[in-house]
Amino acid sequence: MASKVFFTGRRATKGREKLPRRLEKLFDKAGFGEFICERDLVAVKLHFGERGLTTYLHPVFVRVIVDKLRALGARPFLTDTNTLYIEARHNAVDHMETALLHGFTYATVGAPIHISDGLRGHSSCDVEITGKHFNTVKIASGIREADSMVVLSHFKGHNLTGIGGAIKNLSMGCSSRAGKHMMHAGIRPEVEEEKCIGCGLCITHCPADCITLQDKIAVIDKETCIGCGECVVACPEEAIRIDWSKDTEAVQEKMAEFALGAVKDKKGRSCYINFVLDVTPHCDCHSWSDSVIVPDVGILSSDDPVAIDQASVDLINKQVGLVDSKLKSNYAEGEDKFLGVYPHRDYNVQLRHGEAIGLGSREYELIEI
Repeated sequence: MASKVFFTGRRATKGREKLPRRLEKLFDKAGFGEFICERDLVAVKLHFGERGLTTYLHPVFVRVIVDKLRALGARPFLTDTNTLYIEARHNAVDHMETALLHGFTYATVGAPIHISDGLRGHSSCDVEITGKHFNTVKIASGIREADSMVVLSHFKGHNLTGIGGAIKNLSMGCSSRAGKHMMHAGIRPEVEEEKCIGCGLCITHCPADCITLQDKIAVIDKETCIGCGECVVACPEEAIRIDWSKDTEAVQEKMAEFALGAVKDKKGRSCYINFVLDVTPHCDCHSWSDSVIVPDVGILSSDDPVAIDQASVDLINKQVGLVDSKLKSNYAEGEDKFLGVYPHRDYNVQLRHGEAIGLGSREYELIEI
């Protein structure tokens, strides 16, 4: 059965059509107010953006959602989980400081911030699921204990999984550090020695300290590598590679299973909003923002994470790609933009597996408001 996905375009030609007002309509049309109960502790799951990034979700949009939840008598809190890599969101203190620097103050958004997996990323609950890779997944305690959840996702590309939307926000974004390790396990980057110039950038960006220079060539210790892929992005010579045909398929399937665990006790109590604006080729975990690959599309809402991600991809692929971007091919309307950026990452894996395990449906009805 097709899931309903509501959509509003980016353009606004007069004040009453402004995006914050249309975001309110998306919230109402999707029926989110029907399952949010008075005094609910509502997790507003989002990504605060890494320091140096300029394309993270705008706090103005978050305030709209917080105000809608407060009008229902709920008690919303903004939340994310700590990162596996070592940057400005590696622990709860630095994470909250980053959020505040990016404008997510109480005065701006009207809600407190809670990092759901605790001070150092170890606070989690084991959730039983039936999956291909896992029977138990580790979900951050704050997410698990919330009464309901509104998932706000900046839809963009991702160097490991092709795309990052609601499914990634639910999986990597709602798991503890141990859970992130479980999903990344199996990724094994290799150094092409003939391309390596010994610049050491991969060492600087490696969160596991598993890379050294030997005779001016980078060497990766596979026993301590956590499979995060940061070295692949950091290398200016593209000298570090991953077997995309095998490694990332498993990661995407694991992501879908963690997403299932994140919403297991919230069936009918979770909703999703995808912001298809500033569609960059990289995840918001990077400390920079590359040029967008397509013009801004709009905002979508649904109670189905698979359907909303599928609809987001389809709307992006209808756009004409931008030449001055990481896009290498597939510029024409109707061509696959994310395969044009990452030709060896089949993002459809996470959508297919999500549907197969009951996370949601790839069939949807798009309703424009």
